[in-house]
Formats: sequence, structure tokens, C-alpha cells
Amino acid sequence: MPNDCISYQDSGYFTPLMNDYLNRKPELEKLYNRFPTLENFAGQMAEKQENFDPSKRKKLVEVLKSQYSGIDISLLTLQNINLLSDSKTFTITTGHQLNLFTGPLYFLYKIIAAINLTKELKQQYPDNNFVPVYWMATEDHDFEEINYFNFNGKKFRWNRESSWPVGRLSTEGLDQVFEYFSSELGSGINAAFIRELFENAYLKHDNLADATRFLANALFGEYGLVIIDADNAVLKSDFIQYIKDELLFRNAEKLVLDTISSLKDYTIQVNPREINLFYIQDNLRERIIFEDGLYKINNTAITFSEAEILSEVENHPENFSPNVIMRPLYQEVILPNLCYIGGGGELAYWLELKSYFDHVNVTFPILLLRNSVLLATEKQSSKADKLDLSWSDLFKKQNILVDEKIKALSEFPIDLSEQKKFLQHQFKQLHDIASKTDKSFTGAVNAQETKQLRGLENLEKRLLKAQKRKHSEELERIKDLQNVLFPFNSLQERQINFAEFYLQNGNDLTKKLFSELHPLENRFNILIF
Repeated sequence: MPNDCISYQDSGYFTPLMNDYLNRKPELEKLYNRFPTLENFAGQMAEKQENFDPSKRKKLVEVLKSQYSGIDISLLTLQNINLLSDSKTFTITTGHQLNLFTGPLYFLYKIIAAINLTKELKQQYPDNNFVPVYWMATEDHDFEEINYFNFNGKKFRWNRESSWPVGRLSTEGLDQVFEYFSSELGSGINAAFIRELFENAYLKHDNLADATRFLANALFGEYGLVIIDADNAVLKSDFIQYIKDELLFRNAEKLVLDTISSLKDYTIQVNPREINLFYIQDNLRERIIFEDGLYKINNTAITFSEAEILSEVENHPENFSPNVIMRPLYQEVILPNLCYIGGGGELAYWLELKSYFDHVNVTFPILLLRNSVLLATEKQSSKADKLDLSWSDLFKKQNILVDEKIKALSEFPIDLSEQKKFLQHQFKQLHDIASKTDKSFTGAVNAQETKQLRGLENLEKRLLKAQKRKHSEELERIKDLQNVLFPFNSLQERQINFAEFYLQNGNDLTKKLFSELHPLENRFNILIF
């Protein structure tokens, strides 16, 4: 089984909304601007250039250079930052939480997709420049989502309390995580690299934002990745008018709810608030609530009159943090961005926002589903071959896979569908007779038909169970292989940390990912190491 792929739609791991988006269902067209094709970026560039204030570029470059002042920066990243001053330069952005030591594997896939897309765009549009950007979610406060990573079947957790912006968190206590993690790595060049990377990122930086910037830069700086922390007063000064509009007119809620009403056939990813902003300090991130003519900061005694809160926005925009509804708008206001690359859950909530963007006259970006990957070893691939399993088989839910394989392994048919059809045909004749006689006879025929069909179904289940016992050894091997490739009945990329694969493969891991991942092809890659 060589490197392979299946479509996202056939993988069974994406929602109906994402499948319909990828299939370009006409009913969803109003929810996005342009579908991600190379050709569609021409129109996106023209629209963004027309609507993006070029004066923002200078501020952006100055902030980025300031944020990079404390770490080694590659020539390509520095070049990309400087290029952002040029009106012919655009960004391709992906965002991610500040998960400890990158969290699950898809952190890598997001960033590699952004970098690879900039290369493809440069080939297609050589007169323009394209910069890959990683937007650090430094203002998030859901610490429980980011304070751990999984490695070799063990969870490495940073034990502390926090309910404020995670980027501002002190890295205190991560020395204990490092000691435990280091002891599990063993020896060798790759283990030494991982150990040094963790130590330099988390034990030599004071806060989580700086640590994460160092880590992402160490992994991707040579490819020109630009990392931004938007928890910044200068950047938020360009967002003042949108903060004020939200506080005064609260249009986001109505517009997004109108869109949600048209998505009644799908699971809704997020719901808007009346005011989609938080108030933040170093140890505070709480919702802003309008009540009794005052703006109140939830769970505190802080209140503002209208005049006071507008003054606070004007003088201290850094104290206002967009929630999940307004964060995308903030991103598109301060970046000359063409495309956002995210997972299915992220794109689902972006699709709720198009009418809101239109209302505030900000160009809505192209939405691209990030690459997904299953990493496997040659040994695992060989096992699959011996078990006569395709990759499509392995993506199936385990109960379905087991039932299908036992039917294939059985020396005789387990499916009693033909017998059921024959029985129903026989009872059809009895129903015809019953309709011409006493009505009570019809009830007796119905009861007997139900009883005999149920009996066949029970026989079918018992037959399947007996065959499972007979072929239990092979079925266990199938389940063992699937459980390794799909831990916790989930996608590998959502569970396992990159260090587990880097330990075995070193730089070949990232080289192969860069070589094999093509962001616009919309496919789920299977890569063999």
C-alpha cells in the first residue's frame, strides 16, 4: 500500500456542512465569497486591494518587527515581513490555539498548507507576493483546551489554573512537564532535538505567547512563516470603529442569527452574543454585557456608561477582545489577507459570517479546508495488505468494518436478505387472502409475519456472532491495526503530538509533508514512512 489519498467526503470524518461546501452545493454559495481555486485568487486580490487601507501596512510591519525582536529570524521571514509594506503583497493565514508543544498533529498541517499555498500562488501570479501567516490565538482563555499534549499513549499536562488570555500566561511550572517529558524521549539525535526545542521554548521565555512564537519559528521560520500576536494596542487601533459599532449597534447578532436560520439542516458551530466582545486585562477576560443602560463586565464590579466605554475604546483598544464571531473580522481588518485555512469546525463558523462582513464592508476571505493526513509505517501498511484491507476500509467505523470483514471471511452467506424477501413474498399472498375474509385474520397474518421476520433477524445476528468467534483472531488483528491508526476512534491528527513521529523520522517528517500536501486538491492524504 503506497502513499495514497481519499476524498474528505468519503473519509466519514467531516460534517454534512463541510461535505456540501466541498461539493459546492448551490444553496451554500451565498455564505462564501469565492471557492478556493487558483483562478479565483485573481478576483480576490483585486477586491482586497481595493478595500484594504494601505496605511495599515506600515503599522503591521512595525508591530511584527517588534514582536520578532527577541528571537533569531530567518532571512526569508524578514523578507516576508518587509514585503508586507508593498501593496502587491498579500497574506495566506491560518490560526491556532497556543496548545502546549503544538498540541495535536494538525497544527503542522495547517501551517504547511499555508506555506505551500503561497508557493503555488507565486507560480500562478509571479507579479505578486504571498506571505504565510500563523495567527496565534493569544487572547483565548479556554486553558483546559490547550494545557496538554499526547505522546506515546501518555498525556503530558501543565497543571495550573487560568481564566485569562493564555498568551499572557507565565510559563511557570512547565519545568515539571519538561522533566517528565524528557524522561520519556530516550536518546538519539531526534530525541535531543525535541528535548532542546521544548526547553528553549518554554523554559527560556516568560509567557506562553513568546514561547509559542519561538516554537513555531524554530519549526517553520526557514520557510518564511510570519507569526503574529494580535493582542496588541497598535493593531487594535485599526479595529476601533468596529468595536464601537458592536457596542452601540450590535449588528453582528442579528446578521449571524439570520444566516443561522438558513442553516437549519446543519449543526450550528457557534451562536452570537448580544455583544461579541470581551474586556481583558492581564488576569481578566470577561464578556461585556449591556444591562440597565450600562456596559457591565461579567463577574466583576466594573461598569461603564456609554460615554465612558467609548472613551475606553478610543484610549485603550487593547482592553477589548473579539470573541469567536468578531475575531475573523479583526483578522481581515488588519491583514491584507486573501484566504483563511482552517479545520472543518472553524470553516463552519466562518460560513455564518459572510453577511456580517458585507454589512461592515470588509472583504470576506476565501475559505480553504486544511490538509488532513494519516501517517502510517511500512509495517502497518504491510499488515493492512495481509489483512486484505484498503485505506478506505480502515477509515470506516469499527463496527461496520468488522461486520463487512466477517461477511467476507465467512465460507457461506451471513446475510439472510434473500430469505426475508422470500418470506415477505409468501406473506403477501396471505395478505391477499386475508383481505377477502375476516378482518381478525388480517391481524393474525401481520403478527405472524412480524414474528417470523424477527426470527430471521435473530438467526442472522447469532450466525454473525458465531462467525466472529470463529474468526476472532483475524478480527482482533484488524481492530488492533485500526485502533493504532485511529486512536480513541478518532483521527490520528486530532490526538497525537508531532514529537511521536519526529522521534522516528526526524526532518523526513516535515520534508515529506511539504512534498506531499497540496492544499487546493481537497484530499485526505495517507503517507507511509
